[in-house]
Amino acid sequence: MAEQAVPRPADLPSDLRHFIDGKPASSVDGATFPVADPVTNEVYGRVAAGDAADIDLAVAAAKRAFTEGPWPRLSARERAKVLNKIADGIEVRAERLAELECFDTGLPITQARGQAHRAAENFRYFADVIVALHEEAYIVGDKQVNYAIRQPAGVAGLITPWNTPFMLETWKLAPSLASGCTVVLKPAEWSPLSASLLPEIMAEAGVPDGVFNLVHGIGEQAGAALVAHPDVPRISFTGESGTGQIIMRTSAENLKEVSMELGGKSPCVVFADADFERAVDAAVFGVFSLNGERCTASSRVLVQREIYDRFVEALAARAAAVKVGSPADPATEVGALIHPEHYARVLEYVEIGKREARLVAGGERPAHLTEGNFLQPTVFADVRPDARIFQEEIFGPVVGVTPFDTEEEAVELANATKYGLAGYVWTKDLQRGHRVARAVQSGMVWINSHNVRDLRTPFGGIKASGVGQEGGVHSIDFYSDVRAIHVAVGDLHTPQFGK
Repeated sequence: MAEQAVPRPADLPSDLRHFIDGKPASSVDGATFPVADPVTNEVYGRVAAGDAADIDLAVAAAKRAFTEGPWPRLSARERAKVLNKIADGIEVRAERLAELECFDTGLPITQARGQAHRAAENFRYFADVIVALHEEAYIVGDKQVNYAIRQPAGVAGLITPWNTPFMLETWKLAPSLASGCTVVLKPAEWSPLSASLLPEIMAEAGVPDGVFNLVHGIGEQAGAALVAHPDVPRISFTGESGTGQIIMRTSAENLKEVSMELGGKSPCVVFADADFERAVDAAVFGVFSLNGERCTASSRVLVQREIYDRFVEALAARAAAVKVGSPADPATEVGALIHPEHYARVLEYVEIGKREARLVAGGERPAHLTEGNFLQPTVFADVRPDARIFQEEIFGPVVGVTPFDTEEEAVELANATKYGLAGYVWTKDLQRGHRVARAVQSGMVWINSHNVRDLRTPFGGIKASGVGQEGGVHSIDFYSDVRAIHVAVGDLHTPQFGK
């Protein structure tokens, strides 16, 4: 047990409360739920269990701050100054954030540190965007000028997932606040710990009371109440596709705008002429980093038959060599999966895979880790396109490898699932790379690269992987209402009906 234990962070909060209208708050009915770390699965604290009554209070505070407070009426430069102060607050706490994420989610500490840096950059980037943003104007001859303006949409409901929770919270908070919206954040119930630092960060940066509100709780209760609330015109959700369908149905009642980044089963297509070693590196990193708990994971590796056996052998050898261990150990590459329920689900898929395909690596708990939610990185070969492990999102350190012969077959296999979030293409023939990238049905494709994304680019999926795009000005557009204003500057002729 000693080898895998994660040191308990100093001053670990054992009572995580909501934050509403600038103040910590318990649930109206006093309800709480337990939260445990994934290495020992021992409860470390209790979290306020929000429901409709708590959401009502948070939305009322956010609406009041929007209609009566200064935030939506600040200049872009003034809001940007606050966003940069938020980034400063995150950077000052970067090691603390990484420590809490590592303990709460099982992410390896080196990867958790990277998430803290990205979280700060989200705020700095959108501070720059909102200042540099320009409006559109149209001259209509010498008679009229038309121009468009963006105005903040109102209260934004933000629902975030349990993998890399703090970074994904900031991914939504930064553009919504930059746009002038007020927000209600509902963090994931399995990893609520790092969000507990946000109230202090926001207060230090000068965010007015009621602009930022946080309500913990179970998705079916607090999340559902936030989605259904009539005073929340925007919902941004990252999570599972089935939940996204429920959110769309509920949002339709009030004609809300939704942005949803959902599940994925992303293909990594490797042609015979690819840089073999780089493609192996990318395939291994793409599915085993972040414990495999990432929506853009390249969990289906499609390999041209000429190099198929060699690639399977290399992938299996690398998976067997991946260091699985304590998330707090800087040498660890794969830590503990988030929760016993999720761990059991991933193990169920491993058993399904053993019946559907050929297991060439992993598939069991590492021998030196007798407790906690640990799984040796797992590789299945000869995976058929009708197999469940080919079709269904596993969201863990499990990858399936499938052979193909022609470019046309590669594209057909890449598109043979309901998902369409990301894709990866490896070939030295850039003409073919462009052809395949355009043919793969996904919101994002990387050619000869792993998942490296500039914050200016659109992020989102198609098919069952999402609705809408965020990133760059796409995020600002989502959190804004665009309005056209038409001004007569000359003597416009108006038909005189009935005169």
